[in-house]
Amino acid sequence: MFRMIQVRLREAGQISYYGIGDIDIQSGDYCIVQAERGLEYGQAVSDIEEVLDGDIEQPLRKVERPATEEDVRQINENNKKAEEVFSTGLKKIEEHKVPMKLVECEYTFDRSKIIFYFTAEERVDFRNLVKDLAAIFRARIELKQIGVRDEARMLGGFGSCGRELCCVKFLKDFEPVSIKMAKEQNLPLNPGKISGLCGRLMCCLGYEACTYREFCKKLPKMGQTVETKQGKAKIVGRNIIKQALSVESESGAQFEVLVDDLLKKHQKNKTWDKDKNE
Repeated sequence: MFRMIQVRLREAGQISYYGIGDIDIQSGDYCIVQAERGLEYGQAVSDIEEVLDGDIEQPLRKVERPATEEDVRQINENNKKAEEVFSTGLKKIEEHKVPMKLVECEYTFDRSKIIFYFTAEERVDFRNLVKDLAAIFRARIELKQIGVRDEARMLGGFGSCGRELCCVKFLKDFEPVSIKMAKEQNLPLNPGKISGLCGRLMCCLGYEACTYREFCKKLPKMGQTVETKQGKAKIVGRNIIKQALSVESESGAQFEVLVDDLLKKHQKNKTWDKDKNE
């Protein structure tokens, strides 16, 4: 068994599992961890978990130590320096006329490298820009192109639900989201209503997609004719969560009927094979 904890690198970085050994860390504490580019700081975002050896993803990175007062002071200084670097970066991008949008910049924990995050519509040649920045700050420079979802995660904000963005709060990775999910949930296909701050489909569309898919299997298709207590009627609407159908009788009257009532009647008469209706 390994003692693990979830740590978010930097202020809005990726969340990953780290081994903590005998170190005592609580959710919300800052810590120094092993990262791809050396020592980095992060914040614990979960309680300690006991994980079986076979369930651990390799290579396993570890928490080196809880952040000391000196570490926290250095982190704050790095953040202040990064603000100054950001302003200079904007000016240099304009001078070199590079078609990119600077999103954020940061120092590594040991200040050996400065990373500039940017978005661009296509690949850009920034070699001269890197040389200029390296000469100014006398540090290694890395320019990293990110997507619009990563940009939203870094900048933060609140969704249409009024809560903090999921990508900032708890999402580890961005899962694929399709317009089909919105259709299955009977949502209006209005980009303004189903898109997040990043301009892409909202991540939350995928949270209930499997549930809606299973519920849809219990419903007949739109336009199908079914038998009701009032006689034959055509399906003109479906309430997936309520498992109810809006139907229209041959006389033109519309009313609602629960799908369970139809299932009993159609299963008895074997006139509706529900497995073929999704």
